[in-house]
Formats: sequence, C-alpha cells, structure tokens
Amino acid sequence: MRSFDRYLEVECWSNPHLRGLEKVLSSCANACIQISKVVSRAATDDIYGVALDSSGQPLSDNVQGETQQKLDVVCNEIMIRAFCGSSDNVAAIASEEEDDARLCSVVMDSNQAVMGEYVAVFDPLDGSKNIDSSLPVGTIFGIYRYRDLPPAGTGTFLQPGSRMVASGYCLYSATTVLVLTMGNGVDGFTLDPDRKEFLQTHPDMRIPAAGPIVSFNEANFNSFPEPVKHYLLSTKSSGVTDGRGGRIPSQARYVGALVADVHNVLIQGGIYGYPGTAKNKDGKIRLLYESNPIGMIIEQAGGAASTGRGRILDVKPSDIHQRTPTFLGSLENVFELEQCYQYVGDE
Repeated sequence: MRSFDRYLEVECWSNPHLRGLEKVLSSCANACIQISKVVSRAATDDIYGVALDSSGQPLSDNVQGETQQKLDVVCNEIMIRAFCGSSDNVAAIASEEEDDARLCSVVMDSNQAVMGEYVAVFDPLDGSKNIDSSLPVGTIFGIYRYRDLPPAGTGTFLQPGSRMVASGYCLYSATTVLVLTMGNGVDGFTLDPDRKEFLQTHPDMRIPAAGPIVSFNEANFNSFPEPVKHYLLSTKSSGVTDGRGGRIPSQARYVGALVADVHNVLIQGGIYGYPGTAKNKDGKIRLLYESNPIGMIIEQAGGAASTGRGRILDVKPSDIHQRTPTFLGSLENVFELEQCYQYVGDE
C-alpha cells in the first residue's frame, strides 16, 4: 500500500497545478494523526468536557452559539499550526471555532506566510459532543486559492465551493480514516497506528448510484419543511429507490457527527440530510467549512450535494459562518428529495 506522502508526491508532480498543495496536505494529514491520538486519550489525559478559563469558569460560547469543549480548543490549535506553521503556502485560515478569519502572518508573526497561494477552512472537531460517549467524531477541511477580494480580511473566503481545489475529512472511529479529493476523484486512507502514517486503502472511491441509508435527525421531524416530511414518510412507507426502477427498504442511521454519517452514506449509498427547521430556516450545517468540503468529496465520488433547490457548490457565501440546508448522497436518492422540493409546497 502507498503511504499518504507517496500518494501526494505522485499526484502533485503528475499534475503541475497541484504541486503547491503537497506540503499543505501533508501537514494537514499529520494534524489528523495528532488529533486521532488526542481523541483516543481524551479520558486518560483529562480533556473531556467543557473548556474552562483560568478561573475555572466555562469559556464563553463560540461564534456558533455552542459551548466549546476542551477538545474543540485543543484540536483547533492543532489545525491552525498545521496550516499556518508547517507550510508557508497558506495565507489565511477560517475555523468553526474562531469568530473571524485569521492571517497566517499574524498567527505566526511572520511576513512570509501572507504570500501563501492558498487559504484553508476547517471544522477541527465535528461532533465533539460525541466524545464523552465515545462515539465517532471527525475533522473537515477545504482549500481554496487565495484571491484578493473585498471585504478585506474575509473576501478571499467568500468563494463558492466550486472554486475549491482540495477538500477532505478525517473520521476518528474504530479506525482513523482520511478521505481526500484534489478535484480528480476521491481516495481513502487508513491510519497505521504502528507506523504513524496513513496508507492508501481505498483508491478511487465511488458512492453507489442509490442506497438504503437515510440519515436525518428525525427528532426534528415536526419542524422540518413539508418537502422533507413528505420524503421521509415515503421512505418509510415505500422504501427508497434501488437505482434500477425498483424500491428497497430504507435503513435509518444517525450518529450525530456529520463526518460519520456522511462516510456511512459514501460507503453504503443513500442520503444524509440536515434541512432548515421552523426555528432555523438555514439549518445547522455551515456552508464554508462543512457543506462545501464534504459536498466536493461526494460530487467527486459520483454523488450529489444539494440545498434541496440547487447545487451546494454553486452557493456564494456572504459570511464565513453562513449555514445552509444540506443534502448529500447518492444521485438517485438526492434526486428524489429534490423532486419533493419541486412538487410539494413548503407549508
């Protein structure tokens, strides 16, 4: 099996437009290895639970209005160091855990980093509330080329997902799995804990055209839009498409961590959905560093990434923390969901 670094070397030097990504992605993979170790030792190293300040009080909620966990803070610093400290090719970063985007030259107190060719966006620890129950969690990242766009400081991040040059996620579960695309397909890697490196175990990953998995947080069913209610009820009464004109029984699965739920859909086929609700019309999933990076992976694997009314990767963000209704999965399953939006009224 090829190591991740060998894979990067071959891919980046076979495709000259990708060469600037080699060191960036190698640093990111090393960060995921560090996070995997931190997550596995959370209990023994006493980094479970809510992050506290120096006086022992809980830190203020992050920009998402969510209470920061100790691991959120630790993993965020690991990712910042990976992108800003281990590569001089990243100009700026935007994180779920940070109120504002940050220039790497400021982070590292260096004038060199600001000349970087890329900007990176990430959710350092997706599903961090799962940690206390030893459930799967993940890391999500996306990389864009740096563009000098207004407004100053954030404009370079407000690009549609279609302009991403690479994205990936790392799943910390029974094994640690890294899934990556550089715009030419999707490859999967598994962490060898003895060698402390990722090995290419899943080359050219493809999502089934249709599948049985239906992954929604149905505790929110009563506040879902009518098209989503209609779709979910139909999956229970008549199953889901088999991609060949027939129907198969649906299988409801929901872990509560985007990376874990989407990875299951990628492997088995089906659909993941987090729609808007009566309370939050744009849902919970962040466009810039969750929907877009994973949407790119799903599309590159042959699937679809939709808001219910259009392609996620075509949405131009207006804010780095913007949210969007998100549906990801097999082409046939997502198409059926979109048909419900087209033909069923919202109210």
